[in-house]
Amino acid sequence: MPNFVEGENVMVCAVRLTEKPELRDPVLVEGLPGIGLVANIAVAYLIQKLKAKLFAEIRCTSFPDVSVTDKEGTLKSPFTQLYYHKGNGKDERDLILLYGNTQALTRRGQYELCGRVLDIAEGFGCRYVITLGGYRPGRQITGPNLYYAASDLEMAQVAAGLGATILGGQIFGIAGLLVGLAGIRGMKGFCLLAETAGTHPDREAAIAVLKAISGVLGLKVNYEDLARAEELADFLSPFDFGALSQKPKKETKPEWFI
Repeated sequence: MPNFVEGENVMVCAVRLTEKPELRDPVLVEGLPGIGLVANIAVAYLIQKLKAKLFAEIRCTSFPDVSVTDKEGTLKSPFTQLYYHKGNGKDERDLILLYGNTQALTRRGQYELCGRVLDIAEGFGCRYVITLGGYRPGRQITGPNLYYAASDLEMAQVAAGLGATILGGQIFGIAGLLVGLAGIRGMKGFCLLAETAGTHPDREAAIAVLKAISGVLGLKVNYEDLARAEELADFLSPFDFGALSQKPKKETKPEWFI
């Protein structure tokens, strides 16, 4: 297996490529944990349903400094992985799926992680980024309404066409930062958030974002067979879910909650 490659000065984020797939104009879809674990559940489901293949792993010194024993007695450590899915060559797009059980815990770490992810995606011809997440509206939720923020006006129109409305204010963490940094590189994309209480793994919100982006990705999948969230989100056992639903107050705490 290839070794992790360190940065030029300090190993902030190291990358290990296990395969170099040939992809055609792939779309990067982000699925790291945040409020309601919406993105994580959605992308975990796509990986399972599409039988996507692992081709890269990223380890960062800004990940949590902990490993936890699972029910089989083996250690589970913080990780971020990239999977690929080759479309049918017609309307179904090639995909790069970003999945993991953590985000970076510092501002520098978030920028380094996003930079590494975009470097890898660009290297495979990616020009289109979609990030997903949950949004707590501060009121009783009657349904997983959708909200968006985009890299440019063209992508704003695409996101609005999915039935989403503009999200005002700030988007913390990778969901907002990845799209913003992609735009600086000349890439395009949007962030799509579903309303959620943020108190539990929200299967319904995950289904809502998946249904919304299906047309953009050319996917024809019956999302109603999405298993219980706990069966997909394997990080729930080793990592503390409570940390995902509280806004951090210090630099040493997670700066991501979307």
